[in-house]
Amino acid sequence: MPVSDHDLYEAWKTVLGLCRVASGDNVTVLTDRGTNAQNLLAATHALRSCGAIVSRLDLQPVDAEKSLSRDVFAYLGTTPLTGNRAALAACMASDLVIDLMVLLFSPEQLQILESGTRVLLAAEPPEVLVRLIPTEEDKVRVNAAAKLIEAASTMRVTSAAGTDILFQIGQYPAVREYGFVEEKGRWDHWPSGFVLTWPNEGQSNGRLVIDRGDIILPLKRYASERVILDVRDGYVTEISGGLDAELLREYMASFGDPEGYAMSHIGWGLQERAKWSTLSLYDREQTIAQDARAFAGNFLFSLGPNNEVGGSRATPCHIDVPLRACTVMVDDRTVVSDGVVIPIEPTGAA
Repeated sequence: MPVSDHDLYEAWKTVLGLCRVASGDNVTVLTDRGTNAQNLLAATHALRSCGAIVSRLDLQPVDAEKSLSRDVFAYLGTTPLTGNRAALAACMASDLVIDLMVLLFSPEQLQILESGTRVLLAAEPPEVLVRLIPTEEDKVRVNAAAKLIEAASTMRVTSAAGTDILFQIGQYPAVREYGFVEEKGRWDHWPSGFVLTWPNEGQSNGRLVIDRGDIILPLKRYASERVILDVRDGYVTEISGGLDAELLREYMASFGDPEGYAMSHIGWGLQERAKWSTLSLYDREQTIAQDARAFAGNFLFSLGPNNEVGGSRATPCHIDVPLRACTVMVDDRTVVSDGVVIPIEPTGAA
């Protein structure tokens, strides 16, 4: 059912409150041709009601000739901000950037964050945003999982479908995604509710099995059969299976970049209000599938870039795959058992 303008406005007000937007804050709203008009209107009115000074930067799309689809994650790295010094300067001079177009994995986003500006990405349709309004409890749950990762040296993932892989971790930080940005230089994505890190370079070995019903992004496809990915020294060396494997192989090969086969972020979903089945209810161009990334108990692995956490790999090819029914162990502690989250008791300050 569609969301009323009032309800969406109230949702934005709640999230801006969590982001500690104050009177007099300079806020830049980034938009492009794919921006949802109802989101833009609600965000703008909510920002004004907080007393913020609001500017809108509407930028032209790029990379259409390189991308195989209209999905915003189908070709990463260059954005409408690339080479646009005036627009970049405006973002860096802001207290907060509301990203309604997707800057993720771009050098420009890193520059904005390094300047101390906060960035909140919100690219899902209004119905998803209202259903998945972040909470302080989400933050507590995600922070507890992140602290566990930061103290660990390994992550092992197994499943009855055949996944059995060991990741050495510790080279890169844990990333907390709980849906709001209350600190200088922080990026987050509304909606979210998951924790992730990147494995040490060249230190992932084993097998990942995408089982029937698991989701392959950005293809936005539920797998109809098993797809087997053999991983050696941090790279996928073979993709085998039937039609789903063929589709994934051809899509990745289209980038012509061997770095697209590198292991990227790994972690697990913690959002009870996100649903595995939601992708089946939307047209593919309506959603970027945050439910799939965040639903509680999934093991989310990705292939491609690592520049978001200071690495040098900036490949435009990025694959996200949330697996169901996995067991995830961080060192010798089980955090997900057959797809069910094992709660972690929060310790110390956030």
